[in-house]
Amino acid sequence: MTFEPTLDFARQLDAQDPLRDFRQQFLIPPAPNGDDSLYFCGNSLGLQPRTARAAAEQQFRNWEQLAVEGHFKGETPWMHFHKRLEEASARVVGAKPVEVVVMNNLTTNLHLLLISFYQPTATRYKVLMEGGAFPSDQYALETQVRMRGLDPDDAIVELVPRPGEHTLRTEDILAKIAELGDSLCTILMGGINYYTGQVYDMAAITEAGHAVGAMVGFDLAHAAGNIPLHLHDWDVDFACWCSYKYLNSGPGGVSGAFVHERFADRPDLVRLAGWWGYDDKERFQMKKGFRPMRGAAGWQLSNGAILTLAVHEAALAIHEAAGGMEALRRKSELLTGYLEFLITRLSLPKSRLEIITPQDPAQRGCQLSLLVHQGGRDLFEHLMGVGVIGDWREPNVIRLAPVPLYNTFEDVYRVGQVLAGWAHQAE
Repeated sequence: MTFEPTLDFARQLDAQDPLRDFRQQFLIPPAPNGDDSLYFCGNSLGLQPRTARAAAEQQFRNWEQLAVEGHFKGETPWMHFHKRLEEASARVVGAKPVEVVVMNNLTTNLHLLLISFYQPTATRYKVLMEGGAFPSDQYALETQVRMRGLDPDDAIVELVPRPGEHTLRTEDILAKIAELGDSLCTILMGGINYYTGQVYDMAAITEAGHAVGAMVGFDLAHAAGNIPLHLHDWDVDFACWCSYKYLNSGPGGVSGAFVHERFADRPDLVRLAGWWGYDDKERFQMKKGFRPMRGAAGWQLSNGAILTLAVHEAALAIHEAAGGMEALRRKSELLTGYLEFLITRLSLPKSRLEIITPQDPAQRGCQLSLLVHQGGRDLFEHLMGVGVIGDWREPNVIRLAPVPLYNTFEDVYRVGQVLAGWAHQAE
């Protein structure tokens, strides 16, 4: 598409947008002037669906009227609530329902999965991850390695871009996997790097990892609900994701976990067990000896946090009604491309501002990371002051995420105008 830097053009795209009405299903915080803010921070926290409050209220009523019997009675018995989310969650990540479970929070799930899928030996103990991964992943791996009596400086191998580059080349990732060979136990990478917004080639990484005998998993915090995923077909071993970014399920919202179907009937796998992961046909017999449920559900520990599960169900319903990831992806590529076009038109030197997110739409989701070499914090404060809500990442990156469910092309145009005004004033 040939973009134009005009308000009329942006409004024309909005008029043609088949997803335009979904914006009305979200609550948009006000800007300082009282208008709707230009909310470009869905990569950190998605907006509140209008249906979220009613979904939670329904469970409050069930608690009020049924008390403990709410586990077994009512329209949404709590004992099996997680099963209500399996099919929609599976579609988000390209999985079979048996391969997914919604539970806990993201880093809790990451630890639970690493217990099973990082099983080092004397010779195969290395872990591969991207350098500068989100701190939770770094800390999780560090402590998982230490609890096995290993030295993180030896066991953890970090991938870094080539000198002068901001993102990783796929060929360099694959070359490192081959180099580590039979010393490589587990690969854990983000599906999308939180800082640069780069999408990794998860299919190629998984194939290369399996070729050397390693387990392969992904933290999909910035990928789930953002880009199409095909975890089952890619043969990924394990993955987890949060629900409060592109899935709009509330701050600290419940997490999802994926375990490939080939592990569905593997009760022998090392894991941390809890009552709620026990075979639900016999769970209330309270027997000794853990017998896991089939599939990913066997990694559950405790009964679900129903209020957050209910909000997540409401948010997933909007995602489903929008047509799922294929429909959202089409708009996402246009929104992000339009924002890139408007920023590029500023013709700012790289010594002042550069986009470090890949230019290739296939290598990015709905996020652009702006590396601001001069006055970055001042620019961020200026954006916030006029109602453009993005986020700041040290030392000098501003992340802007045009989310297809609720951002419009006019939103993008207006952000471009604010940036143009800043660029002009600083000349």
